Amino acid sequence: MTSTGEPRDDSEPYKPADGIPAFEARLARHRRSATVARSHLRDFLRKIPGGTALMGDGQLVLGELVANAVVHARVSPGREIAVRFEMAGDRLRIEVHDASGEKPAIRCVADLNDVSGRGLHLVETLSLEWGFEPRPGGIGKIVWALVGPEGGGE
Repeated sequence: MTSTGEPRDDSEPYKPADGIPAFEARLARHRRSATVARSHLRDFLRKIPGGTALMGDGQLVLGELVANAVVHARVSPGREIAVRFEMAGDRLRIEVHDASGEKPAIRCVADLNDVSGRGLHLVETLSLEWGFEPRPGGIGKIVWALVGPEGGGE
């Protein structure tokens, strides 16, 4: 697991394997997109044997990654985000694509009274691994996380 407080920056874009169950959708950069993305994930995991074991952590991780893309990605108006889910054995790879080239980073620990600032801490805690990479053939990045039935790496 990436536990250094910095996501892994892969130099080669991720290439999915043929025949692996996957789902992709484009969403508006809107605060309601996290809810829509979680609904897509639930539908996807219900069709996968053992998928319900990944639903809790998967929805939390996806919601945080989508919220970060909506709130923190500095992009031109009208830009969309994309979500992608893929099974790798009993593990779920979650991707959120946005048009911002800014690297995600875990910020300082949020104060008890702060209403935000914990998203990537949750992603790191609930994921086996997470990171980011450039979008192949386009601007921006893919932020990804790997979720397993055994829970996060911490």
